[in-house]
Amino acid sequence: MIGRIWHGYTTPENADAYESLLKSEIFVGIHNRDIPGFHEIQLFRRDVGNEVEFITIMWFDSIEAVKAFAGEDYEAAVVPPKARAILSRFDERSQHYEIKERLING
Repeated sequence: MIGRIWHGYTTPENADAYESLLKSEIFVGIHNRDIPGFHEIQLFRRDVGNEVEFITIMWFDSIEAVKAFAGEDYEAAVVPPKARAILSRFDERSQHYEIKERLING
């Protein structure tokens, strides 16, 4: 299992709009692509000084599944134009980690 981690930042004034865009359009679009080997996406949000940080973690079966999502240059960030318009800055490259253990309670 591979975790794809990405960070984006926006102003407090744009944070709710960005979160709404993620939930209503971007995540739905990813889900509707029916990417083989894609399992889930998690969204984290926190205030950091004068910015709001968003982190997404996507779960994939393999690097091949990540490439099905992001392309051959699989570390390149996938940030649609609407998101780029709201974000102040973001990771140009995503980080990928092999998930070695996952404990689920319940």
